[in-house]
Amino acid sequence: MVKAIGVTNDSEAFPIWLTEWMKAQEIPLWGAADLENFSTPSDRTGKKFPYAISFAIPMNPEIMSGIQNGPNQKYADEYAGVNKRINELSAALEAEVRKRGFQSEALPASVRSDTVNIKGDFPQKTAATRAGLGWIGRHCQLITHRFGPWVRLGTVFTDAVLPCGPPIEKNFCGICTDCIDACPANALKGNKWYPGLPREEMLDVRVCDQWKKAHYFQYHKGHNCGICSAVCPHGLKGLKRSEKYES
Repeated sequence: MVKAIGVTNDSEAFPIWLTEWMKAQEIPLWGAADLENFSTPSDRTGKKFPYAISFAIPMNPEIMSGIQNGPNQKYADEYAGVNKRINELSAALEAEVRKRGFQSEALPASVRSDTVNIKGDFPQKTAATRAGLGWIGRHCQLITHRFGPWVRLGTVFTDAVLPCGPPIEKNFCGICTDCIDACPANALKGNKWYPGLPREEMLDVRVCDQWKKAHYFQYHKGHNCGICSAVCPHGLKGLKRSEKYES
């Protein structure tokens, strides 16, 4: 039976320990996702996890805006550094949840456990959209209102009942096709996302992967590109806001 984590008087509120933990770690965007109807990893008892805590860590906006013509070493280092922080935070959060008597398992950042189909154990973006953090753009990446797509995602599965979502099920890209026009591999198909749309309807992942390995192998063996994300207007808007605050 799924346990309730309620430590606050308001059943719709997050537990105090979780909100304080997120604040202490300076995580700016997070939420919980109901994954009852999804295929998730199994916990130690053999049951699939029904929920997940999803969070986003923003990338350096100046670095992201600087790769519109292709990745560079600064981006590769930022990518690796943010992934490292996500894995550390996810492990710490997993321990915090277990400390309170619940099952929990962190999902590693950017790990291809299925090399044939070029994917991981579970799509981080699914947990993020179900948690209400953002939607999937035409470049097959999560877009947040605050940071655009210039974020990396963390996911921690749990059986603790938390206030979830509401899920984002609408695409806010409008008629914009900047990412499609910028993709050097022509791997993006231009279809508008909706929940349940297969990845293959949006992205030819093998064409994307082959292009990166052929042209950007020096950056994590072709695991990095980022051009489609760099040109996204939602990311560039965030850059302008940050420049305004710094001036």
